[in-house]
Amino acid sequence: MRVVPARVGQEYVEMCTNPYPTDMVGIARLRYTRTSMDDLYRDYILEHYRRPHNFGVIEDADASYEGANPLCGDRITLMLGVTDGIVDRVAFTGRGCAISQASASLLTDEIKGKPVDEVAAIRADDLLDLLGIDISPARLKCAMLSHDSLQHVLGDLGVATPTEASAGSGA
Repeated sequence: MRVVPARVGQEYVEMCTNPYPTDMVGIARLRYTRTSMDDLYRDYILEHYRRPHNFGVIEDADASYEGANPLCGDRITLMLGVTDGIVDRVAFTGRGCAISQASASLLTDEIKGKPVDEVAAIRADDLLDLLGIDISPARLKCAMLSHDSLQHVLGDLGVATPTEASAGSGA
C-alpha cells in the first residue's frame, strides 16, 4: 500500500492507494478524521433533532405557549410545570427544522430544575451559546423560536423577564 498526496481545494490530503480502503469493496475515498469543532456541534445539533430531550406533553402544565415561525414553518409548543418557584416539569412538542427543534431540546434541558427567576434571566445569547455554532441571520428566527416561546410562557406565569423589566424602568 502506498500513500500519495492529493490536492483537494487548497489543502493536500494523503490519499490511500490501497484498492479497497473502505468497508465497501471497490469504493475509493479520501481518508480523514473530522476534528473540526463545527462538525462536532453539527452532530450535536442533529442528535438533539433526531432524539429531542423533553419532547412530549404535560397534561397539567401551569402555562404553555405555541410559537410559530411562518417564514419556514417551524412550530413549537412549550409547556412548564412550576412547583414552589422551581421549574420541575418542562416539555415541548412541535415540528420544524433541525435548528429550531435542537434549540428547544437544549433550552428545556437548561431550564429544568431551575428557579423561575433564573430561567427568566436566560438571554437569547445564552441559547446561541448552547447551540455552539454561528447562526446565519436567516436561521436566527428558527434558533430563537424556543426562547420567544419561553418568554411568553413566563409572562403567562406572571414572571417578569429582563426585557419587560428594562422596558418598565425606562418610562
